[in-house]
Order: sequence, then C-alpha cells, then structure tokens
Amino acid sequence: MIKVFFFSIFTFWSALVLGSQDYRVQKVYELNVQSTINPAILRYLKSGFEQARSTENSLVLIKLNTPGGLVSTTKDIIGLIGESHRPVVIWVTPEGASATSAGALISSSAHFLFMSPGSNIGAATPIGMGGDIGEKIVQKNNKGEEKVVGQSDVRAKAVNDLVALTKSLCEARGRSAKHFELMISQAKSYSGIEALEKGIINGVINNRTELTEAINNKNIKILGKEYITLMDATAEFQPIEMSAGDYLLNIFSNPQLAYILFLIGAALIYFELQAPGGFISGSLGVIFLILAGMGFQVLPVNVGAIGLIILSFILFVIEMYVTSYGILTLGGVVSLVFGSSLLFETSDSLIILDKRFIFSAVGGIVAFVALITYIFIHYRRKDDQDFFGPLKEEGVIHKVNDEHGKKIYQVKIGGSFWKAQSHEDNLEVGDRVRVSQKDQSHLLIWIQKI
Repeated sequence: MIKVFFFSIFTFWSALVLGSQDYRVQKVYELNVQSTINPAILRYLKSGFEQARSTENSLVLIKLNTPGGLVSTTKDIIGLIGESHRPVVIWVTPEGASATSAGALISSSAHFLFMSPGSNIGAATPIGMGGDIGEKIVQKNNKGEEKVVGQSDVRAKAVNDLVALTKSLCEARGRSAKHFELMISQAKSYSGIEALEKGIINGVINNRTELTEAINNKNIKILGKEYITLMDATAEFQPIEMSAGDYLLNIFSNPQLAYILFLIGAALIYFELQAPGGFISGSLGVIFLILAGMGFQVLPVNVGAIGLIILSFILFVIEMYVTSYGILTLGGVVSLVFGSSLLFETSDSLIILDKRFIFSAVGGIVAFVALITYIFIHYRRKDDQDFFGPLKEEGVIHKVNDEHGKKIYQVKIGGSFWKAQSHEDNLEVGDRVRVSQKDQSHLLIWIQKI
C-alpha cells in the first residue's frame, strides 16, 4: 500500500514538472489530394506516411481538395491518420477548394486542420451511387409545408455510424463535434471563417509561412502522448508526387470512367464475336476490360499489370498477320506501358521501377518488334511476288529424281534446296545451273545449264 502511495506521488510530480514533451518539426512531407477519395489515394497516402515514419522530427501535410468518395476508403484513411506516429495536418486549399463529404470526415481526424480563404467544408451526408440512402419521413403541417421528422432504418444506420465516428475523432482532437454532426445529418457546409468561429478548424491561412506560425508551440496528442510542437523556421517542405501507377489507378478508379471502360470493352468484344478474324476490336476490348477491372477493384493491380504485359506481346504477334495499320501495335505499346508502370505497385512492395527504365525498355521492345515486323512483311511480299523464287541466281544440282517419266532436280542455291525442272535433258549431278523462270502452279523453278 505504501509503495502504491509513493508511486502515485512520483507520477504526479513527474507530470507536473516535466509536462508535455517537445516535438520539433524539421521536415514536412507534403501530399496533394486533388481528386475523389478512392483506393489510389489511400495507396498514395500510405507511401507518404511510410516516408514520414522513417524520418525523425517530421510532419505530414495533406493539401486537400475533394468532392468526396468511398466511405470504406475514407475509414481506411482515417485509420491511417489515427495510427500515425507523426503529426498530421490537413489544409483545405487552394481558394475555391472544398473538403466535401468524405473530405470532411477525413478532416475531422487530423491533428491540425486549416482552410484557405474562399474554401469550404461539410455536406457529408452519405449517399449511394444513385442518390440518397433510404427515405426521409416527411410530414406536412396545416399550411402544406413539408418537414422532415424521421428517416428510414438504412439511412439512420449510415448516418449514425458516421456521426459516432466523427464525434470520437473530434473529442480526441478537441474540436466541435456538434457541427461535424450537422455536416452528416443535415448536410451543413461552412466557409473558412464560419468554420473557425464554430471551432471546427484551427485557423484560416494563406501560405506556408502562416501554416508554420499556426502550428508552432501548440499542444498535440499523438497516440495518447502529449506533445508541444516546435516548428523550425527553416523546416524543409518536401512534396511527394504520385507514382505512375497510383496516378493511372487514380484516373481509372473514377466510378463513372471505370463503368464507361467496362461498357466499351464489352461492346468491342461483342463486335469481335459478331465478325471474327480481325482481332482489332477484341484485343482493344480486352485492354478496356482489364483497366475497368482494376478500376472496380475486382482485379488486383499486379494481376492486371501482368495481364496487360502478356496481352501487349500477343498484340505485337497478331500485328504481323493482320493488317491493322498500326492499331494493334499502338494498343500493345499502351498495354505494355500501363502494365510495366503498375507491375510493382503494392503497398508493401520494396521494388520500384524508374520511369526512364520503363520507357527505355518499352522503346527497345517496340524497335525490335518493328524490325521483325518489317522483315516478316518484306519476305511475305516477296513470297507473294516471286514465290521466293531466286530468279537468275546460280546453283548446283544436288540430286536427280524420276517422277512419272519427268526428271525432277534438287538444286542447292545459296543455303537452301529447290525443286526444279529443265527443258534440257543432259543435266547431271554437280552441274552448275541458273534459275530461268518460276512455276507457281507446280511450286517449282525452271533451270538451265550454265
């Protein structure tokens, strides 16, 4: 009992004397989110958070401008921020930007939240792909005016889940939970000044200098520990760009675009089945379907990348046999570039392909395929024109056969043997002869003695 008493006294004295620890910020990793919230954005943020975690005295800055996105991805991003060992700052910028819907929910999880003048935050009511979730219960008064007095179970479940989530986040960050609740339940939206007055954000700022001043010497709690942030005036801001794979995936993750790609791919394959033999529409349709599958997140990125690379070489081979005027080759190049860019794009991958290496490799492969195609087409045309017949070339008779009373000669010309006939009867093995004409109907050549 005495030990417990003295331990309690020591703990109280330590907290009183030592207080919060200093967290000196010397490097800021700057992430730029200017699109919908989708799995590609989650992958992008994860890469930035990993870099920040490996660097002492660092901070993560997310410059946010989004119309919203997937709730499942939003919760993953909130979890990512909650597990961060580094302070996370969200700045709704530039002027005219908005943190709408999913963006507002993500903003509630930041350790510091700032907005640029002219930006807005809110309108976080959950909706489905086709519109509102569930039905609102509406009553009319004596004047015929409608008033919402309730909501369906589906809508209430979605709203209450997000309200509880943001409430716990606001309590942890010291923000007004009431106004975030209104953003979700009533789709309220606030300007920067309104958000500051209502305690939603930490400040309205215009530039990095004001951001640095606003963060400096402020109390913050990271994973349950109290800190005081100390921003160095010379703190380095390092922008982190999206990788090529994340950039492409971000484009294809747009639900509308992914759906359009799926419809186009299905239509092209249908045309191929209706009029088979050209391979052009079918091949391009497969490319669109693979891209749509990755956009819908039903096809793993790496699997889709391997499929695109394999498909590219199939297209290169088909180009040699089908006259597509370069369409199949172009499709193969696009497929190869996309596949190579996405091949190692995983959250835990330690392999990174440099863009210059990808384009160099693709350029070499395309040059090689172009050379092979040229040679193939050149000899194919020669075959059509000359039946590969070595007209006027010289050779040596290697063997003489008697077929149905006719002498048929095997003539070695260069490094190959040819089946030949002659108007002369005195030809023997070892005689030197010259090709005088061809006979396409019997697939042979005519020779004469030199």
